[in-house]
Amino acid sequence: MQTSARMTQLMPLPKYHQIYLVLRERLEDGRFAAKVPAEMDLVKEFGVARVTVRRALGQLVADGLIERLPGRGTVALARPTNHAMGGPPTRQRAELTGLLENIVNMGLRTAVKVVQFELLPASEQVARQLDVARDTMVQKAVRVRSTRDGPLSHITTHVPQKIASGFGRRELGKKPILMLLEESGVQIGRARQSISAKLADVAVARLLGVDVGSALLAVQRLVFDVNERPVQWLQGLYRPDRYQYEMQLSRVGGIDAKVWVSEELAAQFH
Repeated sequence: MQTSARMTQLMPLPKYHQIYLVLRERLEDGRFAAKVPAEMDLVKEFGVARVTVRRALGQLVADGLIERLPGRGTVALARPTNHAMGGPPTRQRAELTGLLENIVNMGLRTAVKVVQFELLPASEQVARQLDVARDTMVQKAVRVRSTRDGPLSHITTHVPQKIASGFGRRELGKKPILMLLEESGVQIGRARQSISAKLADVAVARLLGVDVGSALLAVQRLVFDVNERPVQWLQGLYRPDRYQYEMQLSRVGGIDAKVWVSEELAAQFH
């Protein structure tokens, strides 16, 4: 097993941010229920200067995850609920199920800023994903979603213009795009998505409030209607320190079965 110091050498992130991510994960796992280790203990563990540890702890304080008390050290704080963070009542849900329902609910509980909106001919890649002819007009939108704690995700979507003609920049700033599609008469059927990782470039780093080269959770999602027609292609970049997927699995077959299928996919963010 790699030591904490060795891990910070391998990860392509600033050392304070690496330590911040590691400590945040431990806090979320409940490993610091009683007390967070002292600064000098963390200095020894991660092999860094004290100022680096202080910067990481300062970020955790800013996130409301820990509190530094004179004479008592550093203690973990209870995490706020979505409602306490300004989320809407749980009754505000879209008429979708599973993954798609969860995606819409996240949209309803976050603020969005449309940073780019245009109609343009589909590139070869976009045309292939949406199963349309190259140069078919599509609507491209780039949005940044945030909670009260700051930016959460950078989302780029492409939708065929003939489908997206009923909404524009203003509507995209108010409602999740899946709801706008349904209001335009599209019957959402299913979605296919992949999850990987990507490093933040200069533009994305500025919008998400992270360092250039920071690791981001990269999601590509293709949404189909009930007739198996692609209606939206999404490329999303999420801050991994503020967002995670949670999947519940069930084993198919008898006791010797080795196949698992997902029952539910939840998006956790803070």
